[in-house]
Amino acid sequence: MIALDEATVDGLATNSDAAKNGKALIAKKKFTKLHVSDDGELLVGECQGSGKDPYKCSVDYARADQPTFRCSCPSRQFPCKHNLGLMYAYAQKKPFTKAAVPADLQEKREKLSAKKEKQAVAAAAPPKPKQVNVAALAKKVKAQLDGMDVLEKLVHDAVRLGVGNMTAKLAKQMEEQAKKLGDAYLPGARMALNGYTQLFADEGGKFTNKKPSAAQTERTNTEALDQLARLHAVIKQGRAYLKKRLDDPNLEVPTDTAIAAWLGHAWQLAELKARGLTEPDAELVQLAFNSHDDPARQELVDTGIWMTLGSGKIRVTQTLRPYKALKFIKAEDSVYGVVHVKELCVYPGSVNPRVRWDASTTRPLELEDLKKVRSHGRADFAAAVKDVKNVLKAPLADRTPILALNYKTLGKVGGEYVIEDAAGNRLVLTDVGMSEEPPSLGMLPLLPRAVFANQMMIARFRHDLDSRQLRVKPLSLVTEREVIRLTL
Repeated sequence: MIALDEATVDGLATNSDAAKNGKALIAKKKFTKLHVSDDGELLVGECQGSGKDPYKCSVDYARADQPTFRCSCPSRQFPCKHNLGLMYAYAQKKPFTKAAVPADLQEKREKLSAKKEKQAVAAAAPPKPKQVNVAALAKKVKAQLDGMDVLEKLVHDAVRLGVGNMTAKLAKQMEEQAKKLGDAYLPGARMALNGYTQLFADEGGKFTNKKPSAAQTERTNTEALDQLARLHAVIKQGRAYLKKRLDDPNLEVPTDTAIAAWLGHAWQLAELKARGLTEPDAELVQLAFNSHDDPARQELVDTGIWMTLGSGKIRVTQTLRPYKALKFIKAEDSVYGVVHVKELCVYPGSVNPRVRWDASTTRPLELEDLKKVRSHGRADFAAAVKDVKNVLKAPLADRTPILALNYKTLGKVGGEYVIEDAAGNRLVLTDVGMSEEPPSLGMLPLLPRAVFANQMMIARFRHDLDSRQLRVKPLSLVTEREVIRLTL
């Protein structure tokens, strides 16, 4: 049987307009026929359009993790609004009559099944050794080493100038010079440097002559010093990493460090699988989601925060959509069900590594799933803080790690929101310094009283450089009955 709810169908839509149009077909009663196959894996429908003959559409779940969408309409969207309408009708429990699989669809099914069997045989065969042009790869790594010299010069120039003397004009000039890093196969290093220069730009990422306030200047200078320290670490660790690769006869990319991603290495799914960076049969629940504009990287970033039900580990998904390719890359969206992945690929990383997958199925989120999520929360804030501090000692560690915290109470103390554990340890909540996510504290007064005691918070830690304190940003609350997202 097909497990579908409206949230799952929303996630399959290519955009919000497609989802809206699909639902409208149900409201306007455009479907003249709704059938489900005897095996419960195929939905078939006829939908009246503007022409004389209705459009014939189908959604085939013979491959549950990769449903096949077919429709006689001229749309190039997959799924089209008719496919979506068909799935919404099923999710809304509209009456579907049992029917045999049409002959033409059965033929297509058999061809697809044969293709799948052929792929399975090919996958089971011993993999052919990948041909690597070692000489060309060595040349590229040497070019990257030369690029590290360029990055080091730019960082030294910034240090000699001093953050107090850096202006928007000088930051723009440095950003222009950093384009050489792209030519040296170091796009990640270039983005890291842009993270420093963008501190002196306006909110839109443009360099203007507008003079910032004294308070803003102080915050910028504090952050700039931290960014320069990170750039120094990129240079030191990046150079050591590149030299280590040159010493390797096969020039393999190490998996015990995330420095490769810092320099711009784009891990491919096949590469992650070949290196054994996978987990079988993983079930994940999305606990938060947001999209933000990253002027430093010149792209839009869709970020999902997920928990793996079995281990309780919190991972992230990221879809990077460069400005120049927005129309070619589908935007991600919130997912409200439980996603089952046969082979979860995990990037090198520490606390919240990035994950990806190429196929999945989704089922509705149940109360038992929420119970399992809540069982993975950290109830000892002192121990959690200690772990976060140990992570932050690494210069290139994620500065804002995410943990699940089980709190006893949530409330205000001295005008600030805090959460407290059973032992009386407190963590102060904040929105400051986390511009990549929408503010969330303003949502707390709107919540029911029941969430202010004995619940779980998905919290992003941040070390406030000015106060030298760890504070947390609430991303969502997990109760016994629902996930309340605060950064929508």
